[in-house]
Amino acid sequence: MNDLYLIYKNMTRKPLRLFLTCFAIFIAFLIFGAVTSLKSALNSSVELSADNRLVVFNRINFTQSLPISYFQKVAAVEGVKDVTHLNWFGGYYQEQSRQIVSLAVDPESYLRVYEEIVIPDEQKQAWFNNRQGALIGEKLAQIYGWKIGDRIPISSNIFTHKDGGYTWEFVVSGIFKGDTEQYDTRQMLFHYKYFMETQTFGNDWIGWMALTTDDPSLNEKVAKTIDDSFANSQSETDTSTEKSFNKAFIEQIGNIGLIIFSVVFTAFFTILIVVGNTMALAIRERTGEIAVLKTLGFSSARIFRMVLSESLLVAFIGGLSGLTAAWLLVEGIKTFLARFLPNLILDGDIALQALFFMLLLGIITGLLPAFNALRLNIVSAFNRQP
Repeated sequence: MNDLYLIYKNMTRKPLRLFLTCFAIFIAFLIFGAVTSLKSALNSSVELSADNRLVVFNRINFTQSLPISYFQKVAAVEGVKDVTHLNWFGGYYQEQSRQIVSLAVDPESYLRVYEEIVIPDEQKQAWFNNRQGALIGEKLAQIYGWKIGDRIPISSNIFTHKDGGYTWEFVVSGIFKGDTEQYDTRQMLFHYKYFMETQTFGNDWIGWMALTTDDPSLNEKVAKTIDDSFANSQSETDTSTEKSFNKAFIEQIGNIGLIIFSVVFTAFFTILIVVGNTMALAIRERTGEIAVLKTLGFSSARIFRMVLSESLLVAFIGGLSGLTAAWLLVEGIKTFLARFLPNLILDGDIALQALFFMLLLGIITGLLPAFNALRLNIVSAFNRQP
């Protein structure tokens, strides 16, 4: 008799129990797929950080500025490949609820430091040549329907324009993409010089600097050299890797990793108990049948494989359906949440993790019942029957 047929008949002998077990696993992997995709989106800036990129900011606070004279001094440090400077604009479009990640940058050095930005050469040159031009991320352009050549008014909740208002007018010179799907293109970049010429705070300061080193092994040395150079000055610096900087910034809203782990672990632990108990009960109910199979010549090893295969099959049926539902959920809401979570996707890495956990779940919940079936004594089993 075909083993797969026997496994199928044993699984479906109580359809309601099979459905409830698979549904419990379905919920677990739906949660896993959704919250892991959320974590990946929130941590994308950390995961995509370049190994050789450092961030230099004011030691007092990230919001405190640095003298622009620091820029040339940092560029002269041994081991520094390229350096650029950035200013946070605090921009919004039409209404303050429509916040935009908007940065005043030095165009040429910015694109050298952030090589992951992909833009056609003609658009790049158009941006370089237009002091009022802005480079718009693809996802941001999709949100507001902007296209090249559009004149867009962007207001600031921090700075005042020299004309007395809070709004700057920009021309869309180019629309950029990232070199990976998860790169955050919900950004707007514009000329630092245009910003300084038109705002009221002066033109001798910058927000922070980003730089690349010749080799990641030089990161610590370069960071120490920079901070030592400005020690005991009015604006001391704190230099760290981009990855550490982004991670610290994200963790200001809480330890996301711990929250995600707690949710997933709770769901999986609960499902493990439910499925393990169900499998143990199912095998206990079949004690007599297993004894008959052994009497008919089925080896203990064969029965062990059948019981374990049943557990694995249940885990994969529930798990794959839950993961599929999670993918559909993420695909359904990612457009709606593009303004807040532009990198929300359920990618191959998350799917592989889920498959590994399905395998682990099937083995853990099926191993003990399969081992008990392996050790079952025929005489003892028949004596237990009423």
